[in-house]
Amino acid sequence: MKKNNNKPKFSPTLCLTHNCNLNCLYCYQSHDSKSKMSLQTAKKIIDWLFDNRPPNMRGIEIGFIGGEPLLEFELIKEIVSYTKSKPINEEYVFYATTNGTVLTKDMKKWFIENKEDFILGLSLDGAKETHDYNRSNSFDQIDFDFFVQNWPYQPVKMTLSEYSIPRLAENIKYIHSLGFKEIGGVNLFEGNFDWSSEKYIDILINQLAELVEFYVQNDELALDQMLNKHLDMCETKKHKKQKWCGIGDGAICFDVDGKKYPCPLMTPMTFGKTELSVIETTDFSNVNAFVDPDCYENCYIYPICPNCPGANYLNNKSFKIRDKSKCRIQKLVSIFSADLHAKRIVKNHTKYSNSKLYHTINAIKKIRELLLPEFKEHFI
Repeated sequence: MKKNNNKPKFSPTLCLTHNCNLNCLYCYQSHDSKSKMSLQTAKKIIDWLFDNRPPNMRGIEIGFIGGEPLLEFELIKEIVSYTKSKPINEEYVFYATTNGTVLTKDMKKWFIENKEDFILGLSLDGAKETHDYNRSNSFDQIDFDFFVQNWPYQPVKMTLSEYSIPRLAENIKYIHSLGFKEIGGVNLFEGNFDWSSEKYIDILINQLAELVEFYVQNDELALDQMLNKHLDMCETKKHKKQKWCGIGDGAICFDVDGKKYPCPLMTPMTFGKTELSVIETTDFSNVNAFVDPDCYENCYIYPICPNCPGANYLNNKSFKIRDKSKCRIQKLVSIFSADLHAKRIVKNHTKYSNSKLYHTINAIKKIRELLLPEFKEHFI
């Protein structure tokens, strides 16, 4: 195997089990303990992946999900062993995100021995109080040092709930204090409450202001995913239509029975047979099927606004129509991201290339001009 130093562009996923040992507040999946992948099915998928890698993509990142994927640890070991036994002239790496609660000494030993080929990421929502509230009182079951010591640059996956919002800055600071260099997902819970409520705006203003100062003072840290907006794209890609993710091609997912789906969200754990049959008729190569014309034509921050086609479908039964309930929050986050980049530029502009610096400064000016007036009553 060739060592893979860069994240592969082809990122297929194998769902090893529908089972999970937790019942997280925001989980959208339907779990059962009986549905799991066989080794025979897994081998067929591995064979197919290396024979059918899209020619325009380089390397393969083979992901394992569930449920909780480590509940099928023995299967993971067998899949890895089988893949390594194949005569493959291709860069590849294995990856899984875990809740961290089922790791045993034997598992840790195996992952340490295979850490050059297997990246293990952690889902962590912050300090104990928040994490326990969101994720089934599981905080004390996690060995944080194991993850920090072995994969220090692997971003933590974090999801926000209504409970998390007033503690956002505290929780992000806490995760960094554990030694994690980056928080790769600060995702808004797809729950049954309204993210557009003014009370969240007022709370977030204070939380985001605190985070801006934290990241300016600690500019060696990678920005968390929420604030790490590439503002220059508002200038350079404002007229470019994109899918923004690999749904349908680079991010395909195989369920426990070996059936292929467009992405890890588009599986029987999330959608019923009728919905999936409709989804399968989508032309995933058609970019226009994923571009919300309202956002594309009317919103300056369209190129940097987080967009998950699967979540769009979950909420609106459409890949292209975005969930507008999060618009005000995304605009507010963009304002503070602009403030953060402005302060980092003043502190040390040499971290930006000349072109990126030019477009970032222009984007900062326009974001302030276009978006700040919408929130003027909150800043008085």
